[in-house]
Amino acid sequence: MWRRYNSTYDPSSNMPFRISRSKIDLFIQCPRCFYLDKRLGISRPSMPGFSLNSAVDALLKKEFDLLRIKKEAHVLMKKYHIDAIPYTHRDLDIWRENFKGKEYHEPETNFIITGAIDDIWQNPKGELHIVDYKSTSTEKVISLNDKWKDAYKRQMEMYQWIFRNSGFPISETGYFVYANASKARAQFDGKLEFELSIIEYEGNDSWILPTLKRMKEVLNSDTVPSFTDTCEHCQFVLKSAPKLKPLAQEIKVSKIRITEQLSF
Repeated sequence: MWRRYNSTYDPSSNMPFRISRSKIDLFIQCPRCFYLDKRLGISRPSMPGFSLNSAVDALLKKEFDLLRIKKEAHVLMKKYHIDAIPYTHRDLDIWRENFKGKEYHEPETNFIITGAIDDIWQNPKGELHIVDYKSTSTEKVISLNDKWKDAYKRQMEMYQWIFRNSGFPISETGYFVYANASKARAQFDGKLEFELSIIEYEGNDSWILPTLKRMKEVLNSDTVPSFTDTCEHCQFVLKSAPKLKPLAQEIKVSKIRITEQLSF
């Protein structure tokens, strides 16, 4: 059952601490930004929502839900020779809802790890396949072989780990359903046409528990982690601070002068 938890970590508390799948990925990208967020409550600037991607996700869910009722495979699954059908479970809608999702309480760290999936398919053996929907618009061959897709792979593995540790018979094989918007139309006409494809991925969740333990150590420390060379947010602070410090001092002096003038 979904509950409210503290948004920042308190080392003195024995209460379980809730961490989303995306915050784990933040830790991998930059331990400093993660610490500022989950220990000190200073989050990175937020990004705008990807409304078109969300619309594609919603429509794909509706499409697969129709087949879920009929217990039938999607034509795309047949095209890629995937012997499975959409999985039925009473909690599926909760698992797919952002800010709720599926929870697993990891006992060694006392973290409650959460993640919101897109779909689950079930094969004839009863094994479950985690499915993630992705939207893009490219003329390149879609693959998982670039550094930006590493986060997608970790996302899949986190979902597999959460459900596997919750007692579900999760297969190591997961699937990415890609919707690729074509730019080849002669004119827009208020329409986008998508080509659907599936990429199979063999997950490996062996990195997850060691990562959670390192996160625990970082959160328990009173020392802010060092700046990360590959983090654009850290680099912004490092490059801007020397220039902003004199400006801040100038503003402070100006405020003092104004205050003195108003006091007469």
